[in-house]
Order: sequence, then C-alpha cells, then structure tokens
Amino acid sequence: MRQWSIDAFTSRHFGGNQACVVEPLPDWPASAWMQALARENNAGATAFLVGAGAPGQFAIRWFTPWVEVPLCGHATLAAAHALFRETGFDGESLAFASPSGPLVVQRAGPAYEMRFPAQPAKRIAPPPELSAALGVDPLEVWAGPYLIALLDTPETLHALDPDLERLRSISLACFGQGNVGVAAVAEEGGRYDIVDRFFAPGYGLGEDAATGSFHCILAPIFAARLRKERLRFHQACPGRGAELTCTVEGDRVLLSGEAITVAESTLRVSPEYE
Repeated sequence: MRQWSIDAFTSRHFGGNQACVVEPLPDWPASAWMQALARENNAGATAFLVGAGAPGQFAIRWFTPWVEVPLCGHATLAAAHALFRETGFDGESLAFASPSGPLVVQRAGPAYEMRFPAQPAKRIAPPPELSAALGVDPLEVWAGPYLIALLDTPETLHALDPDLERLRSISLACFGQGNVGVAAVAEEGGRYDIVDRFFAPGYGLGEDAATGSFHCILAPIFAARLRKERLRFHQACPGRGAELTCTVEGDRVLLSGEAITVAESTLRVSPEYE
C-alpha cells in the first residue's frame, strides 16, 4: 500500500503544509487504525480515500495526529495532486464525498481549484482574555467554526507568540473548535491582499502551516471589506509559508493553490477493518 508526502499550497519543497495521502482503499479501515497512522505520520493531516464506484469519484476523510476533522483544505488539495500526478488519473476534475458535503477539485494549469462551502461567521465582542492570550489587542473578533482576530498590520501578526492553551480555552468557550486564526490586510500594491496565521491547539497542532477551511471563513469577510471577489492570501507560518487564492462565489469559496510531492513510501502495515 502506497502513501505520498505532499506539500500543499506551495510550489516549492518544504513550503506550504505537509499532508500524507494513502492510496485509495476498497473500504474504510477502522477509525482507530486511521488515527494511529495519522499519529505515526505526524503531518498536518493524513487523507484517506475510498473509491466511490466511478472514475474520478472518491470518499475522503481527514485525520490530524490527534483527531478526525470535518474539513481540511490542504489535505484535499494533496489528495487531488496524488491522484492526478502520482496515480495517473487523466480527467480534468475529481469529486470527493466528504463529512462536509461534496467537494470538487479541478486542474487549473500548474495549480488546482477547489470549491468549498463558505463558512459563516459573525462579529462578536472580544472575549475578555483574548488580548492577553495573543499578546496584542485585536481590531475585531469574529466567531464561526474557528475564532478569528483581525490585527492592525502584518508586522504585528508576524511577531505573535501566543499562549496556545489559553487560545484553545477561549475558542471553545466561543463555540469554536479550540482554534484561533489571525489576519491583517497587507500593504497595498504588494504580492498579497491578506496575511494570516492559524493556531490549532484544538486539533492537536501548535500552528498549522496552510489551512483551507480557515480561508473559507476569511474570504467572505475580506471580499466584502475590500470589495474584491478574488483575494490573494499568504499564510505566514514561520519557516514555511503558503500561498492561496480565494474567489467568493455565492455560498462557495473557490480555493486555488499548487502542490508538490516530497516522498513516496510503501506502508508495511495492513488496514484494520471493524
């Protein structure tokens, strides 16, 4: 059984966010087995696939080293890259049945485009302890599947060294998943429109390097604010850095990015089925 290590939302090795993709299986292994393999891989996420009976159609699930997650953009991008580039699938698009509904990925030159559901968020009063946990005062705070703090400048964002356990507790109290994203408008005329980071202690991660689902919340917020449908994002995880382009299309967000394979391996373990 083959597995690939792929860097997603980047065109260079050791950039973006790492995902492991297991080649398509005939049926779902036991959840505990998939979780154990994801923990062994210790990547941002491991994607598992099951063929859905027609060419280019699969069911997909995602596991971080600690939990199964309902939506994972970078591991979906990595899975599409593995199917297109490593298994030789020659179609123009792939369809995934996921815990968050149907997802479609299509070729777009050297990149891939994914249509994900836009994630609703509402502006809230800053939670009392958020400034202390971040080390800065946010300009605005939004609550959705994740808690989001908007900051004054990219420089403030780059300098953050937050208290992750306090962020987790604050996010959970705001009906989030224990994760907090931060974002700031980039300097006008530069390469990016928005710079952001994503802290994911609720998923067992310190900082996630590229987070597609996070941008499904950010894109509608900034599309309305900047009056732009198409936005260029830089997720500024120290030491890596990811590039995403997001286009808001009604209740969907078109995420675009590249991916590159780092390694192919052969697993010397067999799936365990319930």
